[in-house]
Amino acid sequence: MNFIICPKCGKDCEKLFDKVCQTCFFENFKLLELPLVLHLRLCSRCGASYHKSRWEELGSLEDVVLKTVEEALFVHELAENLELSFEPRKLSPFIFKVQVGVDARVLGVPVFADAETEVRIKREACDMCSREAGGYFEALIQVRAEGRFPTEAEKKRCLQIARDVVRQLKKKGDRLAFITHELVFKEGLDFYMGSTNASKQVCRQIASELGGSYSESPSLVGMKDGKEVYRVTYSMRLPEFRPGDLVHFRGKVIEIKNSGKKIIGLDHSGGGTRYTAAAEEFKGAEKLGRIEDATLTVLVSIEEHAILVLDPESYETVAIRKPASFSAEAGSEIKVLKTPYGLFALPDSNFSRAQPKA
Repeated sequence: MNFIICPKCGKDCEKLFDKVCQTCFFENFKLLELPLVLHLRLCSRCGASYHKSRWEELGSLEDVVLKTVEEALFVHELAENLELSFEPRKLSPFIFKVQVGVDARVLGVPVFADAETEVRIKREACDMCSREAGGYFEALIQVRAEGRFPTEAEKKRCLQIARDVVRQLKKKGDRLAFITHELVFKEGLDFYMGSTNASKQVCRQIASELGGSYSESPSLVGMKDGKEVYRVTYSMRLPEFRPGDLVHFRGKVIEIKNSGKKIIGLDHSGGGTRYTAAAEEFKGAEKLGRIEDATLTVLVSIEEHAILVLDPESYETVAIRKPASFSAEAGSEIKVLKTPYGLFALPDSNFSRAQPKA
C-alpha cells in the first residue's frame, strides 16, 4: 500500500483531508458554531417577534425560540447528510436553554458535535401595538343610514363585521389591521382604523351583507420623510329601507325583501308578485310601516280573482285582490296589511290560521 506523508505532522497516511492527514484536519475542525447567548425581542401584547429588521408573528414562543437558534447556528460547509436535533428547556418566562446536536459526514467520515446556547427574551411593545395604544389611525369609517337611524341590530352587526374582518386580515399578515376606537351612538357608529386596506374591506363586507354604499374622502394631515400623509374618511351609508319595510312607491305597495344596489321586494298591490328596481330609483318612496304590522282578520269567501275579508278596524266586508299564491280556506283567519292605499292580503299561506268554531 502506498502511503502519503502529511505535510503538517510528517506522519504516514492513506489519504489527505484538505492537504493534511485526518488527525490534523479534525484537530481544528469545527462542525458547528453557536453563540453562547442569543437575544430575542418579543411583543408582550400581540406575541410578535422582531425578525430580520421587522416585527412578525412566527408562531408559539417555543417555535420562535427554536427559529432564533436555528438561524444563529453555523454548520461547516463540508458537512453532508445533516441531522439536527434541538432540545429546548424553559428556565423562566424570559430564559430558554437550548441543546443542539449535529450528526453529519465530512469528507466521508461520520462526525458528531453538540453545543448549548441561552436565549434571553426581552419583552416590549412592537411598532403596531405602540401605534394602536397611542391612538394611531389612517382612516375613519362613519356608518350612518339614509333617512333614518340605524337599528340596534344593525349597529351590533356592523361592530361584529368590523371585528371579524380585522381578525381575518391580521391572520393574513396585515399588522395595521386594528381598530383604535369604536364609537356607538344614536346616529350610527364611527370606527378609527389602523389601515385604509382594512377600512375598505370592512365597508365592502357591510355593504355586501346589509346593503348600502360607501364613498371615500382623503384629507392631507401632514408630511413624513418628505411625503404627504393623508387620512381617509369612509362614509358608509346603510340603505333607507330594510327587509320587512312596507313602502308606497309609484302607486305600488311594496314589501322590501332585500335592499342594496338593487331593491328586491314583493308588490302586494300586484298580488304579491316580485318587484325589482335600482336603489337610486327609490328616492322619495313613502314608508308605510313594517310587515310585522299585519293583522289577523276573517276570510269570508274566495272568488276567482278576489277574496272577501272583514276590515280589521270597521269589521265591514271588503273585496280585495287575491294574492298570486293563496291557499287559505273561507272561514279561516289570514293576515292583512291595512294602509292608506288599501287593504292587502299576504300571499304566504303560512300566515293563515284556522278559525276556531263557535
